[in-house]
Amino acid sequence: MYSIRYIQGHVQVYDGNGRFLFSADTEREAREELEDYAESAA
Repeated sequence: MYSIRYIQGHVQVYDGNGRFLFSADTEREAREELEDYAESAA
């Protein structure tokens, strides 16, 4: 489980425990990075 938050004009991604994972310029970029992140964690 992940959450995407908009903070000061950019996107931040957090894990299910609320820990910051990474930031991105757009939601699309964040979702693409999440796919890569999930694949590398598996």
